[in-house]
Amino acid sequence: MVILLVEDDKTIATGIQYSLEQEGFTTWICEDLASAKVLIQDSLTEISLCLLDLTLPDGSGYDICRLIKERSDIPVIFLSAVDDEVNVVMGLDMGADDYITKPFRIRELLSRIKTVLRRYQKHISSTSAVEIENIKILLLEGKVYKEGEEVILTALEYRLLLIFANHIGQVLSRDQLLEQIWDIAGDFVNDNTLTVYIKRLREKLEDIPQQPKIIKTVRGLGYKMGE
Repeated sequence: MVILLVEDDKTIATGIQYSLEQEGFTTWICEDLASAKVLIQDSLTEISLCLLDLTLPDGSGYDICRLIKERSDIPVIFLSAVDDEVNVVMGLDMGADDYITKPFRIRELLSRIKTVLRRYQKHISSTSAVEIENIKILLLEGKVYKEGEEVILTALEYRLLLIFANHIGQVLSRDQLLEQIWDIAGDFVNDNTLTVYIKRLREKLEDIPQQPKIIKTVRGLGYKMGE
């Protein structure tokens, strides 16, 4: 998963980046509002969570949060040396998911990040259906329909489809997909098997499997469902 860190203090940014990458996260760092805006405009769909410093040399983390929330429902955690109630409420009111005050323990930050990500990943379980293009997934029934007709999927095909549906618009690497299939199924799935199952899903769901619109390949990065 990719985490965007917007922090102008290089020492703090480097320390957070090191800790995140030890936990398996990829970290993109921006030091100011301007560079963060460019990255968000170009690559927002690849980001799983944003850590935003409140005070930046050319603006505020609030500005970045507004920009993100206008475009996507990606989770946001504010980092700030200010912990007064007005600032906390303002951040939460504009859609931030958490607010952590500096100085903080890195273990606490990692725990907050994982908690927020789990909450977002579970959101789909409270939804009865997911629709994309001409495909409808009825989550409570465990059924998939294409243009009103049921599509028969194997257990692993369905699990893989749910992983994509739980991360619509996000790019998932092959390693991330393999990890989640392992976690859900409890069985070993190798890289070649993953390729076969993605091919089978496309053959069952896409109008033109060779030109996929539902499960897209992002060259050099992985796959994503939707925009």
